[in-house]
Amino acid sequence: MVVNVAAGSPTVRRRRLARELTRLRDERGLTIREVATTLEWDPSKLSRVEGMQRGIIVRDVRKLLDIYGVQDEAQREALFEMSRQSKQRGWWQAFSDLMPGEYASLVGLEAEATEIRNYEPELVPGLLQTEQYARAVIRAYRPADTAQEVERRVQIRMTRQQILDRDDPPRLRLVLNEGAVRRLAGGREVMREQLTKLSEDRSRGNVMIQVLPFTAGEHPGMSGPFSILGFAEPGELGVVNLEGMNTSLSLETEHDLEQYGNAFDFLQAAALGPRESRDMLIALAEEI
Repeated sequence: MVVNVAAGSPTVRRRRLARELTRLRDERGLTIREVATTLEWDPSKLSRVEGMQRGIIVRDVRKLLDIYGVQDEAQREALFEMSRQSKQRGWWQAFSDLMPGEYASLVGLEAEATEIRNYEPELVPGLLQTEQYARAVIRAYRPADTAQEVERRVQIRMTRQQILDRDDPPRLRLVLNEGAVRRLAGGREVMREQLTKLSEDRSRGNVMIQVLPFTAGEHPGMSGPFSILGFAEPGELGVVNLEGMNTSLSLETEHDLEQYGNAFDFLQAAALGPRESRDMLIALAEEI
């Protein structure tokens, strides 16, 4: 599947447009119900736009900006363009029958992130999985899927990884619990291939992999996996993503970002260094 991984993400555009429209409404001291009444809209329509649950067409953006008193033509055109881009289709939307909305949002955010910090306690994350490893773990947690559905999910994983090879790739900082690299997911041959890939990925300038050894003891990541996505846009705080078996949750408050950022800093400090981690991955691959 050929994908233009350099294209902007409609998911990110929709988020930025929603935040800007919310800011403009708040500055005017208007409630969602007041604006909806003026436009003869159902209040849920504007609520879903501001809640990043749906996009909005240029015509409706123009109506909102008129109510909010936005006269600057450059500002108006920038928001119109943001609206147009938010309505474009990302490559992942071709798999909408297999991807819940929250997971699709995560893939859309990854597509424009400039930095991804990820802690994984149980498995290698999708961005660094081999095809065979991905196939094994997908079969494990989706045993009812058909062979065709499994292969399409593997295709999603492999396509996601293309962001790491584009001209302006995000920086990926990964901390893997030792259990994740010792678990024989898919069997010995599959795991050997996966460990070899990880040791080779470490040499890429935009990827840094560290292993958190069992001897590190208790740590703030014991509650589960998480990733922190950062963006280049000024004023963009970022997103914390908590991914589960069937869905994912995005946290965007300053408190959440600070708390998880501190947790990741702790995990990095407690983990083996990148070189020691690579040596461990090579040794484990040879042992299997």
